Amino acid sequence: MKIYTKTGDDGTTGLFGGTRVPKHHIRIDSYGTVDELNSWLGLIRDQNVDQNSKQQLITIQKHLFTVGAILATDPEKEVLKNGKQRLKITKVGTEEINFLEISIDEMDSQLPQMTNFILPGGHTTVSYCHIARTVCRRAERISTLLFENEPFDSNVLSFLNRLSDYLFVLARKLSYNLKANEIKWVPKKKD
Repeated sequence: MKIYTKTGDDGTTGLFGGTRVPKHHIRIDSYGTVDELNSWLGLIRDQNVDQNSKQQLITIQKHLFTVGAILATDPEKEVLKNGKQRLKITKVGTEEINFLEISIDEMDSQLPQMTNFILPGGHTTVSYCHIARTVCRRAERISTLLFENEPFDSNVLSFLNRLSDYLFVLARKLSYNLKANEIKWVPKKKD
């Protein structure tokens, strides 16, 4: 199998199911942003982080491939003529969302209480985590727009929403573990 097919040379790409759409289609933008997010998570995982966080990130990356597959499926071709689902994989659901919530709660219980917003940064690894969080938010925004026009499993939206929360708390945990300084944002008051 060759990597290049030349079928996209006209500015279109194929969805799962064969439908061709422009490469700038919102569906492509949504799962492309999820792919970008997955790459950032790989970069975070490649840093000097604890083994538990690495394992959690691998699990999340696998779930993001599932999210990408759901987003890449043409809703009109989601069900085959025989009535079976085109995607023969376990979908992202309450179990995966609960995994994120439990992980958030475990990390948060070990951190000092947050009293202000914090500025992203303090350590390269922490900064990567904040970038991933913002890419996740963008994936969520694009996916909600797609959902308004071409609905798909709403658990995908919940998963992305919870994942951005997870990445925020992970950034705080990594700051704590790396003894990086969290700089609080304290707005300057007007006179």
